[in-house]
Amino acid sequence: MCGIIGITSNKLVSSPIINSLKKLEYRGYDSAGIATIDSGYIKEVKCEGRVESLEEAVSKSKLTGNVGIGHVRWATHGIPNTINAHPHSSENVSVVHNGIIENSTLLKKFLINKGHKFKSQTDTEVIVHLITEYLKKDNLKDAIIKVLKKLHGSFALGIIFKDNPNLIVGARRGSPLAVGYGPGENYLGSDSYALKSMTNKISYLNDGEFCIIKKDNVEFFNKGGKKINKKILHLSSDEQNYEKGDYKHFMAKEIDEQPNTIKNCVNEYIDKINKDINIFNFPFKEKEIKSITLIGCGTAYHSCLIAKYWFEQLTSFDVSIDIASEFRYRKNKFKKDCLYVFVSQSGETADTYAALDLCNKNKMKTCSVVNVIESSIARDSKFVLPIHCGPEIGVASTKAFLGQMLVLYILCLKLAQKRKDISKKDYLKKIKNLLNLAELVKHSLATENKIQSICSSFIDAKGSMFLGRGYSFPVALEGALKLKELAYVHAEGYPAGEMKHGPLALIEDGMPVVVIAPRDQHYKKTISNMQEVIARGAKVLLITNKSKDEIYSENIWETIEVENTEDDLFPFLVTIPLQKLAYYSALKKGYDIDKPRNLAKSVTVE
Repeated sequence: MCGIIGITSNKLVSSPIINSLKKLEYRGYDSAGIATIDSGYIKEVKCEGRVESLEEAVSKSKLTGNVGIGHVRWATHGIPNTINAHPHSSENVSVVHNGIIENSTLLKKFLINKGHKFKSQTDTEVIVHLITEYLKKDNLKDAIIKVLKKLHGSFALGIIFKDNPNLIVGARRGSPLAVGYGPGENYLGSDSYALKSMTNKISYLNDGEFCIIKKDNVEFFNKGGKKINKKILHLSSDEQNYEKGDYKHFMAKEIDEQPNTIKNCVNEYIDKINKDINIFNFPFKEKEIKSITLIGCGTAYHSCLIAKYWFEQLTSFDVSIDIASEFRYRKNKFKKDCLYVFVSQSGETADTYAALDLCNKNKMKTCSVVNVIESSIARDSKFVLPIHCGPEIGVASTKAFLGQMLVLYILCLKLAQKRKDISKKDYLKKIKNLLNLAELVKHSLATENKIQSICSSFIDAKGSMFLGRGYSFPVALEGALKLKELAYVHAEGYPAGEMKHGPLALIEDGMPVVVIAPRDQHYKKTISNMQEVIARGAKVLLITNKSKDEIYSENIWETIEVENTEDDLFPFLVTIPLQKLAYYSALKKGYDIDKPRNLAKSVTVE
């Protein structure tokens, strides 16, 4: 959500700021803006809508300057329009902000009484006026320290000053913020992906810290203003040139990349020679872990739901799952013998990070499953398991979901083997099946024609249902979520056995219902539930695996069959046609697939 870029240089900065904002578009946003120190004054250009509109406006304004900040905004306080777009500026100060200032109403009253006049509906504008007020009596550093103490809530800030035209101030509490280093210039960014186009040398601010960035020097300070040193990390350059290629959307590319990302991840964790799982430097003794709590939001939470079945099936652990946004507001009974596993694609999900922070404060065993190993969640976890998916630009997660499931499954197998919960024979068999998984996922991609022919029924209906039992229930939830995210139509996932407990009342003639029914121990029961919805007029899309046996039902609308594999791995295969269903439904409606309305890739505010 939202994105910040700042550059201080000996060259003009408006063009590289625009280019970096384009890298941040995937986060989700509704307006954009830029401000520079131009001929001794703060000048800003802002617009509602996309960065390409901002680029045109900047070109017409002939904006110059060697120091500047840019922003893509996801609206929280105030509607999406030009006035509420960032940056927000006074005569002396301009600010871009990610996060939420929870005491903005009280601060605004205080500032109005001081004679300040506000133009926008945003919480961010109070920061501008607060800094302006303190600068009347204090030097820049002291003013920043006082302002940060006044702010309640979460923030990542980029600030420029008319009277200090050679520097940018960055500050962080809650929301992520990074500093990049380049020849004759330095950078500020909310996202290492945006900075990678300019540098691979990056430092990260921790909570409560701020920095003063000049073109040839960067200073870091703790919340009390004491100067501190920071490590400079050298990031891989492999991801710098991730483009759509011949694909119309990043999401289409990312769906098709899944066989390769599965293969890459398996190669990272499986020792093919010794037929073993390589999870090195696990910092906890397996005998000291008696339970596991899996924590995530949205799609990551669905991966946790599936992993719960695996851990219960293959290990002797007590297993619980938690939605991160609920976790820290309950009276948690922390257990020293529990491993808390945090799942996040970006590694910056605000609620998941807050849950991790709470566990760390209570000195719990923490592990993270993330795609971005430089992220806040990865850095603050005691152990990190990367999913090795590469950049995922589409807001609706696809390859990261499979990557999260895969790493959780691999962790489950390794712990089962370490604790002798699984026989050596079964362990070796499951490793062999993992080595074949990428090829099976590749076969699951070949559903294009059938999916395209049936998606009209989903987008024209009042709503749809996705049903499954066992491993297939969380997959049903994920399938429904994807259709909601991309096609903006109502869809619900349910356990198939729950239909008679209420949801059956929603079934009416012509309603599309997806039934996920692998030929496992639940198959006959699920088919029975399917027959109940068919009898009430539903159009059933059955997703199952190939078999010589006939399907025990009549009047099925459409059937999609994926390859055979053991029950554990079926979620990887059946997820693919559900992703395609959501993609082609949105495509048929003409929607912005990579950037669905109101959503953001990295949810960095509560």
